[in-house]
Amino acid sequence: MAKKRICQEVLKYTAVFEPAKEGGFVASVPALPGCATQGETFEDAVKMVQDAIMGYLEVLNEDKQEIPTERGEAVVTKIEVPFPYRFAV
Repeated sequence: MAKKRICQEVLKYTAVFEPAKEGGFVASVPALPGCATQGETFEDAVKMVQDAIMGYLEVLNEDKQEIPTERGEAVVTKIEVPFPYRFAV
């Protein structure tokens, strides 16, 4: 009896983690519009975003839609911009 081979591709996506006002972290995946989640700790947020990405890709696959990939390495940095000073009202 022939054995079935299961091939698995490993995809990599950039996730952006930001502190949430109420605590914990909010995570989003720019390459997957609308793919966002949150976690009480950074570690929780990492697990949650992995789960969110897998769910997002499963839905695309079931709907026979193209699976997005990232082109090159993403660069995430802070940009300073001058902004007029506002007085508290």
